[in-house]
Amino acid sequence: MATAVLKRFAFSRPRPQVAVAHAFRLQRTAAVASCRVRANPFSFGARSPHAFRAFYSTESGSKGDDEEPKDGAKSPQEADGKSDEDAGVEVVIDSAVATVGEGDDAPTYPFVLAMPAHRRPFFPGVVLPMNITNPEVCKALVALRDSGQKYVGVFLKKATASSNGSSDPLKMGGGEDLIKDLSEIHHVGSFARIDNLLPFDVNSVQVLMVSQRRITIDDIRDEGPPLRVNISNLENPPFDRKNKLIRAYTNEIVATLREIVKLNPLFKDHMQYFSQRIDINNPYKLADFAASVTTADGEELQQVMEEMSCELRLKKALELITKELELSKVQQVIKEQVEEKVSKNQRNYLLMEQLKAIKRELGMEKDDKDAMITKYRERLAAFEPGSIPEAVNEVVEDELNKMSMLEKNSSEFNVTRNYLDWLTQLPWGKATDENFDLAKAKQILDEDHYGLSDIKERILEFIAVSKLKGDVQGKILCFVGPPGVGKTSIGQSIARSLNREFFRFSVGGLSDVAEIKGHRRTYVGAMPGKVIQCLKTTQSSNPLILIDEIDKLGRGYQGDPASALLELLDPAQNGGFVDHYMDVPVDLSRVLFICTANVTDTIPGPLLDRMEVLRLSGYDSPEKLAIAKEYLVPKALERTGLEKAETTPESLGLTDDAILSLVKQYCRESGVRNLEKHVEKIFRKVALEVVQDLESAKAKETQEAGGATAASEEVSSDENRFLITPEKLSKYVGKPIFTS
Repeated sequence: MATAVLKRFAFSRPRPQVAVAHAFRLQRTAAVASCRVRANPFSFGARSPHAFRAFYSTESGSKGDDEEPKDGAKSPQEADGKSDEDAGVEVVIDSAVATVGEGDDAPTYPFVLAMPAHRRPFFPGVVLPMNITNPEVCKALVALRDSGQKYVGVFLKKATASSNGSSDPLKMGGGEDLIKDLSEIHHVGSFARIDNLLPFDVNSVQVLMVSQRRITIDDIRDEGPPLRVNISNLENPPFDRKNKLIRAYTNEIVATLREIVKLNPLFKDHMQYFSQRIDINNPYKLADFAASVTTADGEELQQVMEEMSCELRLKKALELITKELELSKVQQVIKEQVEEKVSKNQRNYLLMEQLKAIKRELGMEKDDKDAMITKYRERLAAFEPGSIPEAVNEVVEDELNKMSMLEKNSSEFNVTRNYLDWLTQLPWGKATDENFDLAKAKQILDEDHYGLSDIKERILEFIAVSKLKGDVQGKILCFVGPPGVGKTSIGQSIARSLNREFFRFSVGGLSDVAEIKGHRRTYVGAMPGKVIQCLKTTQSSNPLILIDEIDKLGRGYQGDPASALLELLDPAQNGGFVDHYMDVPVDLSRVLFICTANVTDTIPGPLLDRMEVLRLSGYDSPEKLAIAKEYLVPKALERTGLEKAETTPESLGLTDDAILSLVKQYCRESGVRNLEKHVEKIFRKVALEVVQDLESAKAKETQEAGGATAASEEVSSDENRFLITPEKLSKYVGKPIFTS
């Protein structure tokens, strides 16, 4: 880390000084020979400050204070006579590395310029690069450099609410670099030497400082700005090297540092190099080094900075380094968990890729894209030759070629895949065999519905025409009638009688044209319309499609569905119906469309003109009686579970008079839907009584109470109890609604 800082400052100097740097490297042996063990990896006391200055000087060709005197020449200070402030400064003479005061031997000044340290105190021996953006502080530092004095005082700035909110001094416009009052800083700080000063512009400089020793502020000398303070040096008190407590603290700090080096890679690079060079015999420097490498906050580090007792300083440093060790352990656990998860996922991925490669080599599996293309071509090969229109074949081939060139993760690939799924799953040329047997068709129609002679006759005519022509034709019919007369249910019977697949969808309240003609493929989640979905579901090109509630079509901002149905329900146009999603012509001429409506007033004229209207009138009383006896009563017995022989009472039944009474007094509607509800209601109540009788009979076997036995015998003695007559209707369905 220290080396990186030095390199950054070295590379920022002008190129003409490279020769001086080469000269410094030639003298490196002498400098290293005089190296002393430092208490911090960032300390540069191992090199003479004049050699450091020669290596990092930014002034070219000037006789400034950063330039070494030539052989035999005296420095300007020697020529003019040394001042009191420069008395302790030694310089390089005869190209040799001379010693300048370091650490406790650094020059002593009665007052210094006060500069703030942000976030952390400046421990002795540490190198601190700092960007100064305050113009007044910059001018003061340049004046110090020009006067030959290179020492300042660095004090930790106290945390305030404003500094917590904006902790970056570079964003404060230089205000954080100026100390205005002693209350802003801690009074114990560092006596630091400026080793390099690089001006960025008129109002900012970059300073590289090396801390020498501890100092404390006595009082203010000059309020400035910037602030200058009178200082006193803080000397470490003597200590007993045989003190067991000090030795124990020292050994524990060294052991903790070694553990951190093993756990935390952030410390491994620089601490592993300098750990062997720490003077562990000097507990003060060891405590400073241990505290400086931790990530503790500034206030905790300042306590170590202010502590002068050897034992207490070691204790506080040990506390901080122990916290750092625990943090490193937690980081190591998190690192191992992440690495384990990543390595497991990576291992699974590699194994899956190897498995795919092995299967591909053995011919057991192909690439996903190749497998999809093969699947689509197999679907196309399953169709009979010539059944797929030429236009559709061209589109499919183009899409397959495009799919082979697309990436699997692209959105266009998914759109193409879905489109090919629909194209290859439509029943091109597939159709069910038509039933041309009139007798069988009539039997099926009569099984499910009573009456409806007009509709049944029209279906038989359709079958007869298809039989004479020898091919299957499509037709558009519209059943109009009141609710409950069987318009929807007759559609299923017609499909069974014609041996066609049945598909029903309701358009009541429909206001989106896309439900009829599909969405454009450019939209996310686009799908074909209901008609294309019907062909895919039924896998037949000649199904019976029942469009229910066509008289209740809606209309909204998405378009007019009634107008969209004009193409669909026109025999002259639906032979080449084009869905917005499919974008290829689909033949619907063999589809039998049946629409249902209650009235024709709300159906648009052009749409009504395309349909053959068959009207269904309401049922009269004899027809409702027949429907109830032949269809409604057997269906109600099946739904209520009374058709079983072991549970059905022998007398169970609904007399003709009861049915007629239901029709006249309860169900006068045109249809039979309400009559069906009343019949089911009667048999549900009968089912309740049957279950109660069964439970009573079971209780009779386990109980010997005479009252319960007599009641059971009395109930079972009524043989016609479950024969529903007009007199019993009020018990099951309530009072009559119509009395006249």
